[in-house]
Amino acid sequence: MPDPSLAGSPLQGRSAVGASARLPAAVDVQAAEQDRLLELARVAVAVAAGAWPPARLEEELGRGLLPARRAAAFVTLEQAGELRGCMGAMDPEAPAWASVVEAARWAARDDPRFGRLDARELSATDIEISILGPLLRLDDPLAFRLGTDGIVVMRNGRRGLLLPEVATMHGMDRIAMLDTCCRKAGLPPRAWRDPGSEVWAFRTSRFGGPALAGL
Repeated sequence: MPDPSLAGSPLQGRSAVGASARLPAAVDVQAAEQDRLLELARVAVAVAAGAWPPARLEEELGRGLLPARRAAAFVTLEQAGELRGCMGAMDPEAPAWASVVEAARWAARDDPRFGRLDARELSATDIEISILGPLLRLDDPLAFRLGTDGIVVMRNGRRGLLLPEVATMHGMDRIAMLDTCCRKAGLPPRAWRDPGSEVWAFRTSRFGGPALAGL
């Protein structure tokens, strides 16, 4: 089956800018926007964990300005450096704040690899947010930069995605990244070599902090 962390809408729309020999540019998310998105993710995770009622998230959404950026996003939950949940809201046309809120909810309660996050775990949980930049289709599947570019492999309606840091965390080379991405899509490991497959690259802006900081 496709990777369960790829929740939400298909990877399409304005972010899919077509075949190009270029590589993705950096994603610039200023400190104030990072802070606001992290605030929203913290509240969404706490609500999903049952620490607060759903109305608390609605209050937070109305408390201040919401960033105008539109982007897909992933939210990763970690405890003592170990993965506790990771999900993505993948509609590049959605407001980035909405992508972050949805991904945070899903990471806390809907990642099938883990049980639902409990309120008692919040003090030991860290939140990492990845705001995805535009996708660029690669003419050469091996042209992406390890540790800098994330990748997406698409074929026959299936898609798998790996964030840029996966290469560094797991010591992968480019072929291992591509093979793993295919497996996440439910495809044979070397499916990226097939003429009917598409390989796309993207950059992210990654930031985060403790789940309970400032709450």
